[in-house]
Parts: sequence; structure tokens; C-alpha cells
Amino acid sequence: MFTAIFGSLESGIIYAIMALGVYLSFRVLDFPDLTVDGSFVTGAAVAAMMIINGANPFVATSVAILAGFVAGCLTGLIHTLGKINALLSGILMMIALYSINLRIMGRSNIPLLNQDTALTSIENVWSKLGIDSVLNQLLVAVGLGDDLPATWGILFSMIVVTLFIKFLTDYLLQTEVGLAIRATGDNKNMIRSLSANTNLLIIVGLGISNAMVALSGALIAQYGAFADVNMGVGMIIIGLASVIIGEALFGTKTIMRTTLAVIGGAIVYRIVVSIALRVEFLKTGDLKLITAVIVIFALVAPKVVENRREKKRKLQKQAEAEKLDVPLQGKDDNHVTAKAD
Repeated sequence: MFTAIFGSLESGIIYAIMALGVYLSFRVLDFPDLTVDGSFVTGAAVAAMMIINGANPFVATSVAILAGFVAGCLTGLIHTLGKINALLSGILMMIALYSINLRIMGRSNIPLLNQDTALTSIENVWSKLGIDSVLNQLLVAVGLGDDLPATWGILFSMIVVTLFIKFLTDYLLQTEVGLAIRATGDNKNMIRSLSANTNLLIIVGLGISNAMVALSGALIAQYGAFADVNMGVGMIIIGLASVIIGEALFGTKTIMRTTLAVIGGAIVYRIVVSIALRVEFLKTGDLKLITAVIVIFALVAPKVVENRREKKRKLQKQAEAEKLDVPLQGKDDNHVTAKAD
């Protein structure tokens, strides 16, 4: 169980980068961008192809980010210059990217088992530091020594990378350009009346969003040691699930809290899926069904809780009003009796 949860933490923190990209497009820009299913694979395909051809894995990951940015910008151009519906623009780009990704990869699957990747490089540096043995000894001391992770390097390095992107996103959304992007998502006509180029803001926002998604795809490909042309199917649902779960559990009072909630939502989602798949009657093929159920629950549960709170508030107000009415009514009765005398 500990190994399963540990693996969920590792993958969840990587998928959190993708969830941040989905948050940027869906929540900040208010743009239903289905490009995510394609750009996730684009990041994985570009990184995998460059790695197997001898490129530095960190350079390959950087180029994957650029490829995702271009894909997002193209979606923005289709929407803004082509005047095509936002949802349809994302669908068209997602379909186009399927063929583009096949072109990049040359085949449907690329294994990276015997390749030096960014994550294997991190593992090698981490093992030289000898931190794994110290952490594993602590786990043995608390009674978790039966099932220890091979290395802690990936988890800690991905936490650093994800938090860096989180704080970078927070900073971006507080700059003049970031505020303009947020305003475009809230009220496009208002920000346009202030002479802002909303088309450019949408293109840049979608580019940044899909750059994050592509980075996540590149890291997941290196984490799983393969890139597959179908690995992005349903990725937008996973991203939305992470955003919805995070917002429901951790709140959305500020931008910094919301982005942290999205990361937490991605981790919680992976842990819930991991635990659900350990149930005997559920199989790996039920993953999409589990995802759908989790999203439905995340959407319905907050509304149910809010409705109960609202009922309690109404009952409290009603009780307070009745308490105030009783003495007033008694006072009026006494006044009437006195008048009659």
C-alpha cells in the first residue's frame, strides 16, 4: 500500500503541472481548451524522439515545452483569427495533433527503458548524495520497512519543479499581462474597451497553458519510460478533475491558494485512483469510469454541503426571528390590556 501511495504522489506531482495548465485555460481564460489531449502527447513525443536520437534530456524537455507553446498558440489563432468557436478550435487542434504526433514519433509507441532521461540523471545524482538510505532507515524505524521506495529523488525533484512553476504562475497572473489575461477571461468586452488586444492575450494564455501540459507530458514519458500516441486520451478530464477536487477541498480565496489547491487536487486524484484500483472487482480498464465518478462526486458534493449550510442558516435565522417576536408580542398584549383597563 505504501509503495502504491508513494507512486501516486510521484505521478500526481507531475500531473499537477498539467492541471495548472488546465486551470489557466479553463478558469483564468474561461476557454474550454481540448488541445490538452494532443499537446500532452506532443510534449512526450518530442522529448522521447530527441532522447533516443542522443539529445540531452533536459534540452529535449525544453524543446517539448516550446512545442506545446506553439500548439496552444495555434489553437488561439484558429479561434481569434479564424473566428471559430472556442470548443471547436480545441477539438480541431486536438485532431490535427494526433497526426502530427504520429509524424514526430514515426510509430505509435517509443520505449525509453535503456535511455538516459532527465529523471534517471536526477536519480544518479540523488543516489550519490546517499539521502535514500537515511530516509529508508527512518521508515524502518516507524514500522514501514517492508515496502520501501527505490529512490526519493524523483519525488523531491518534481516537488521543486512543480512548486517553481506554481510560483511562476502566481507571479505571472499578478503582472500587468497576467491581470489583462484574467480580465479577458472575466469580461472580454470590458478589457477590449481599455484598448487591450484580447486576441493576443488569448493566444499567449493558451500558449503558456499548453506549454505546461507539454512539460507534464514530457516528464510523464520519462517517468514511465515510454511515449505512446494514445497516452493523452482523456487527459483534459484528469486535469479538470484535479482542478475541481482541489477547489472543493482547499478553496479559492486567492490566486496563490487556488494554484496550490490545483496541485493538491492532482495528488488527491492520483491517490484516490490508486486506492480504487486495488479494490478486487475493479480493473485497470475501469480507470475512465473511476475518473468520471470522481469528477461527478467532486461537482455534486460541494453543492450538497452548501445546500445543507444554507438550510442551517435559514433555520437559525428563523429561530432568532421567533425569539424576537415572542417578547414583542407579549409587550403588545400588556399594552392592550392596560388600555382596556
